[in-house]
Amino acid sequence: MPAPLRRTWSPPGPYDLHRTLGVLGRGPGDPAFRVVDGAVRRASRTPQGPATLCVRARPGAGQVEAEAWGPGAEWMLDGLPALLGEGDDPAAFTPRHRLVHEARRRHPGVRLARTGLVLESLIPSILEQKVTADEAYRAWRLLLQRHGEPAPGPFERLRVMPDPRGWALIPSWEWHRAGVDHKRSATILRAVRVARRLEEAAAMDLPDALHRLQLVQGIGPWTAAEALQRSNGAPDAITVGDLHLPRIVGYALTGRRDGTDEQMLDLLAPYEGQRHRAARFILLSGRTLPRRAPRFPVGDIARL
Repeated sequence: MPAPLRRTWSPPGPYDLHRTLGVLGRGPGDPAFRVVDGAVRRASRTPQGPATLCVRARPGAGQVEAEAWGPGAEWMLDGLPALLGEGDDPAAFTPRHRLVHEARRRHPGVRLARTGLVLESLIPSILEQKVTADEAYRAWRLLLQRHGEPAPGPFERLRVMPDPRGWALIPSWEWHRAGVDHKRSATILRAVRVARRLEEAAAMDLPDALHRLQLVQGIGPWTAAEALQRSNGAPDAITVGDLHLPRIVGYALTGRRDGTDEQMLDLLAPYEGQRHRAARFILLSGRTLPRRAPRFPVGDIARL
């Protein structure tokens, strides 16, 4: 096996590797994302081909060390600072609520990761439309295990997602077996047909990037924001249309349980330009809505 390429990055201040990169994983058992012995392992399909990245923090040395394998290894390492949040500007954020101020004080090393890969974040976001997280994670896991490819490097359990043609060739019964209904699979197929145009959104300003993604039928504001939070590290890409987030934000900031999108946007208005970052700190605060109803049942269309 060829030796990996190596790179180091020195954070300019406090840095939390796991909370910064943890949002890129899609649930337990994500075949493209693992955390083992403190190291974050990530398999991606870059413009130069498949690649595996292994990142580990060395707090004593004040550095983050990375190794990469595969045809896309150099591309991954060139993008390492952006991935780790070098282009992010946490100093631009001013807390307007005591709870948000306290969450930022307790988590000073959280930055917004920027992968530069739109399809990689968009497809699992489409899978998460209108279903439970567990259903979406299962679908992502099964599709990568059956139709992805082994990731370059020494990590046998990692898989690289299919390329656009690979997604397009997945037969209808395989989508069904993974629990993906026709509406979501059709949206993914429409997206991969214009994959090159969608990838251009990684270099766009947020309004233009949101518009570009939503030109694809089946991709709305929720899905576009969820994808661009990761691909672009967009600090203002607040998720609207979510089942839980408005109620979490409303409860955390006002104590009310019945938050709506409109109320959430009103509460986050003082954070204009940084609303996604504000929501992340609210989620990190741990002040979550107490559960009253049973958990939403998990469906399985593969059994139909």
